[in-house]
Amino acid sequence: MKKAQAAMEFLMTYGWAILVVLVAIGALAYFGVLSPDKFLPSKCTLPSGIACIDHKASATGVTLVIQNGMGYDMSSVNIDVAGCGTASTCIDTDGDGDCTVLANGAKDTYTAACTLTGSKFSGDVTVNYVITDTGLSHNKTGTMTTKIE
Repeated sequence: MKKAQAAMEFLMTYGWAILVVLVAIGALAYFGVLSPDKFLPSKCTLPSGIACIDHKASATGVTLVIQNGMGYDMSSVNIDVAGCGTASTCIDTDGDGDCTVLANGAKDTYTAACTLTGSKFSGDVTVNYVITDTGLSHNKTGTMTTKIE
């Protein structure tokens, strides 16, 4: 009988200790202390040859700075951001005076206008382009995760 009582006291003591730990972890998770969104860095990853130099998500849309490292010039470049639409607005940042051709090694800024809500944006980014030498069109897909500023 004494062995059964000792075993029961052992299980009850550790059971209460485990219950207290679980309640503490639950409270931390409820109040957002354990939220991984606060600790994860923002990132923009595109396939090799197309570099995502910088990115930003705001309440009015997504902006990406893309650099061409494919080894050839690209034309008709469009950036399609999932949940935001096709980036039809291009800001010439490579200094060539236009956005129709993205030369090898050059970079331009593309903006997709949409309404974003919440504190975090995560979605697929598809780069559509045409190789100027061959005239063939291609699609490359990457991902973007960032805070909405």
